Formats: sequence, structure tokens, C-alpha cells
Amino acid sequence: MRKTSQICLFTIIFMFAISCSNEQPLIMDGSEPEKIAENFDFTEGPYWHPDGFLIFSDIPANKVYRWSENEGLDVFIEPSGNSNGIQADIEGNLLLAQHQGTVSRLNSDGNLEVIADNYEGKRLNSPNDIAVHTNGNIYFTDPPFGVSDEEKELDFSGVYKLSPVGELTIIYDEFNLPNGLVFSPDESRFFLNDSETGDILVFQVTPGGDMHSPELFANIGEMGSMGGADGMVTDLRGNLYTTGPNGLTIFNNQGEELHRITFEEQITNLEWGGEDLNQLFITGSDNVYRFQFNTIGNKKR
Repeated sequence: MRKTSQICLFTIIFMFAISCSNEQPLIMDGSEPEKIAENFDFTEGPYWHPDGFLIFSDIPANKVYRWSENEGLDVFIEPSGNSNGIQADIEGNLLLAQHQGTVSRLNSDGNLEVIADNYEGKRLNSPNDIAVHTNGNIYFTDPPFGVSDEEKELDFSGVYKLSPVGELTIIYDEFNLPNGLVFSPDESRFFLNDSETGDILVFQVTPGGDMHSPELFANIGEMGSMGGADGMVTDLRGNLYTTGPNGLTIFNNQGEELHRITFEEQITNLEWGGEDLNQLFITGSDNVYRFQFNTIGNKKR
């Protein structure tokens, strides 16, 4: 009887703590985006490494950089295949979406191994961003950014699922410029955006990682001089963060806008990092920023 009472008391305290945490404002008082690295060609694909450093792509420079508070900045991968989005598979190997038309894995020997470069024998367009399900499936968007008409072999822009055994299937092909993609914390929902229209769709996800029932979640505006809908992340409260033509926009899990933070330059992608996973790293056209929040990012350690 005493044990049951203790469990009930713990449950009440735990739920109260969650409630209090959710009542905290997302953005810390006085917190603003802090520039941590600058003077790049065009940065993208930030990824916080479990060893405590940030890596990100500089697409035109054909490099992946590494940054840490103590060590500063250095080149991590060169050449990078003009990498864009960076993520890790369930075994911790880095995955790079590359504008050269490939998705590659960084092996333990430091070499990049191509894991996807065609669909039904036709060259992929320009793999852009990556998400990984805990069952091992790898998902990526494939818009035609930077691909000439002569190079283009596919007449659509696909969103793909790559299974652990290497089977590549299309999960969506109705966006002209599919870009950012991310799972909700419990992986029951999957968000996908379109740079051209600014639409963000939400899909229901089966336990096996298949998508169905897409619905419009929100819209952040059409592509313009400050870019279009781009990278996305979620936090453990279920809020969705996305870059786009209006800067950084934050929605709750119902698609209601909570915050909009403008930047002087186009921002491209996002990543949770830091020791407590409460720092949001943001890549831009020239610079990389860090932004402190009162929430924990949805990121597998």
C-alpha cells in the first residue's frame, strides 16, 4: 500500500513539473540570437555531434565545418559533395544530403560512401535535408535546386524513404520544392514543407514508419528575397520551429503561431545542441547563430 502511494505521489509531482515547465516562456528573458561564426558562402545543415561540437555545411565552398566553444572553427570534411542537410543514422554514422545528386554516409575510415543516387535508374535531383526514424529508415527531400535542365532526369521532386536494407521508395511527390522534414517527439507525426508555397504538411506515421493522411499544418509564406520554407526541428513540448521568408517561426503542435523572430539575412536550417539540448543553432547565408531557449530540443542523443 505504501509503495502504491509513493508511485502515485511521484506521478503527481512529475506531472506537476511538466506542467510548470510548459508554462515557462519558450524564449529566455533577454535572450537573442548570438553570432558564433561568420563570413561563409552559404551555410546549411547544422548537426550537433554527441561529442559536443557543431558541424555544418558551406554548400558553395564544398566543405563541412566543425565548431566548438573551446576549439573554435576548423574544416571537418573537404570535399563534402556540396553537402546540405546533415544527420546521423541510428548507429551514429553521419549522413550527408549532397547537391551532387547523392546521399552519403561517413564511414569509420573517414570516407564518404554513397547510399542513394538514383530512383529507378534515374539520377536524383539535389538531395536537401534528412530525417531518421528510430527503426532505421532514412528520409530525405530531393528538390531540383542547382540542377540544370540538361542534368535533370526525374520529372518530379520526390520525398523518399530509404530502408535499412537499401530499398528506396517515394512517400510524397506533390511539392515542387520539398525541403525541410522532421518527426514529432513520439514519431507519430511527420512534418514536411515546400519552399515554393510555404506550406507545411503534417502526416500521420505508422509504427513501421510509413506516412499517410497528409494535412495542411501551417503556411509561412511564399519564397522571396529572404528564401522560402526551409529547415525544421521540434522540441519536447511538441512545438515546431521553421526557418523561412519571415525568419524563425515557432508553432505549437496545433499549428498556431507562437513566435516570429526576424533576422537581417536569410536563415536556412536549425539544430538543437549544447549540453542540455536547449540551444538552437541556426545557419544563415553568411553566418551561424546560437539562441538560448527554455525548452529541450527533440534530438536523439
